[in-house]
Amino acid sequence: MIALIMAGGSGTRFWPMSRAAYPKQFLPISTEKSMLQLTVDRLRPMMPISDIYIVTTASQTRLVIQHLPDLPAENIIIEPFGMNTAACIALSVAWLRRLYSLDTCMVVLPADHVIRDTEAFLCSLSYAEQAAALGRLITFGIVPTYPATGYGYIEAGNELAPGLLEVTRFKEKPDRETAEAFIASGRFFWNSGMFCWSLAAIDSAFATYLPDMYKLMADFSAVWDTQQDGISIDEYYARMPRLPIDIGIMEKADRRGVIPVDYGWSDVGSWKALADISATDNDGNYIQSGHYTLDASGNYVRTSKYTAIIGIDNLCVIETSDAILITAKDRSEDVKYVIEDLKKNNKDELL
Repeated sequence: MIALIMAGGSGTRFWPMSRAAYPKQFLPISTEKSMLQLTVDRLRPMMPISDIYIVTTASQTRLVIQHLPDLPAENIIIEPFGMNTAACIALSVAWLRRLYSLDTCMVVLPADHVIRDTEAFLCSLSYAEQAAALGRLITFGIVPTYPATGYGYIEAGNELAPGLLEVTRFKEKPDRETAEAFIASGRFFWNSGMFCWSLAAIDSAFATYLPDMYKLMADFSAVWDTQQDGISIDEYYARMPRLPIDIGIMEKADRRGVIPVDYGWSDVGSWKALADISATDNDGNYIQSGHYTLDASGNYVRTSKYTAIIGIDNLCVIETSDAILITAKDRSEDVKYVIEDLKKNNKDELL
């Protein structure tokens, strides 16, 4: 098995800590190590570093090298610029099929997820490898713990094998009532955005479901074959559709499977999500620095300064050297509007 870690995102929902020049996957969000480092560490018991590949944008290549000094330089697959997951996976498959046989199994993971039970995670990868060897496109469905409206869902059908279910359909982020119905049915799982397949199966899927993108993959190979300085794939990559792999391929494919998993997973998609998995005091507060609290509960405070909190509940307070975010926990995803305002007012130094 080889691994592809997608590490090119901008992490805007973690503003003001996450910035364009230093996005979420390079931050020590949940431990002293960056999320990218933790993702690689999680894989190391299963495979050598030489079989782990990072796909990232050109602007973030330097950060990948800094965070993963043991990673061979040729294991960094460089996007000229950020697109979406279908494009970055297509680019990576075009590169990896030059290095490995097409029957090689490949797991695809985001760089910025939290997984608490590493042993269970590795067991699920081993099982996925067996299923992928039969030509299926495998995804991992997180057993839901509450009716989340911030995740997409996978509806499962009949059992294909013990621990492997057929995929009936993918559903976008639902409203609360729909999410509750999903949970009650027992057939729905959170869409983790993690995948496993053979290089042959995903290569064939691009050819079948995204033929224009598949032609561009051949153009990439032609450029790489020239081995001439000054020739790049930028022009071809700019033509790639901006599609997530779920919509581009997984929703259309016929040989799909979902493995239900429960190993303390979170995509840590907002400050509230991070607060939910952080250790707290008896009042549910997480406060990074020295502090005093009085009649305050459920707060998440990330600052290096001594902090006193009196009479407030369920806030996220995030301080950096040049900005402070104060938001109700349940509104933390609305930080996207701050980003829009900063762009509109040309506050590039804060982006």
